[in-house]
Amino acid sequence: MAGTNSSGRRSEKNGWTCVLGVDPAAAGPTGYGIVESDGRRCRMLHYGSLKVAAKRQKKYAGAALQDVHALLCRLIKEFSPDAVAVESVFTALNMRTALRLAEVRGVVLLAAAQHSLDVHSYAPREVKAIIAGNGHADKKQMQMMVRALLSMEETPEPSHAADALAVALCHLQAEQTRRRFGLPDVDRSAKARAFRAAVRSTVLSKENRRRGATRGELPRIVSMR
Repeated sequence: MAGTNSSGRRSEKNGWTCVLGVDPAAAGPTGYGIVESDGRRCRMLHYGSLKVAAKRQKKYAGAALQDVHALLCRLIKEFSPDAVAVESVFTALNMRTALRLAEVRGVVLLAAAQHSLDVHSYAPREVKAIIAGNGHADKKQMQMMVRALLSMEETPEPSHAADALAVALCHLQAEQTRRRFGLPDVDRSAKARAFRAAVRSTVLSKENRRRGATRGELPRIVSMR
């Protein structure tokens, strides 16, 4: 396991919502991050990445999936998150990579179901637009935005871990918006889906209008504080 970091604090649950963010990987490390929010501010509890040794993967076909499942179960037991947020499979990927990502995603769904937790999926471009204000933000920009939003002393490394923290922040932002507009808890409802589509369309439309002005510049931070 690489890049494991912790704030040394556990979720207090008194008005705080805790989310486990996961960035599935087809070949590289699977990133994870624990973030909690009281609706006004966010803080990082723990983050890191899991890389399964090539030797172990060759010996056992499902070794990586087994290790990811064990890790997620341990994190859920230790931090008791209220929900799990995961990046959805990018449809433009080649079939082989998409299938591998789908396998890891299946393990995430399994671990969450075993602990009675809801799983919320967000497209990579959606996460970038909400967190960095730019649906095409690169890895470094995302790392800088995550660091700023969580008031972290160091830039989260590796980038997979930063992406996991970002998807957790994305869900917390979406939940805050849901409560503000009185949307139902179950985001699978038609009303919630329509609202998320409208928000996504608005964000991406604004992004397209200002793309020329922001090219080469860091996007403005979208703060939840």
